[in-house]
Amino acid sequence: MSLIINIYYTGENGSARKFANEMISNGIVDRVRKEEGNLRYEYFFPMADSETVLLIDKWIDEEALNIHHKSAMMKEIAELRKKYGLKMRVEKYKELES
Repeated sequence: MSLIINIYYTGENGSARKFANEMISNGIVDRVRKEEGNLRYEYFFPMADSETVLLIDKWIDEEALNIHHKSAMMKEIAELRKKYGLKMRVEKYKELES
């Protein structure tokens, strides 16, 4: 049963989009996508809120997500969040088997 994580990054003066752009340009996004168990790592921009970026993050299971959370990349991501002064809201879903 896969996990879907929605992370809403919210900032001011375009900082959330700058964060997403830096995540892509410095290669963190590509590295996460190559991690064992990652099924999706993609940013979206809500039309009604220009100061928020939505990350949809999908993992094969809880173990893969936990390994990701212990990776060195998490420190890099946390540093970028701090750099851009972002707040986070996280939603976690389990995908049902059909």
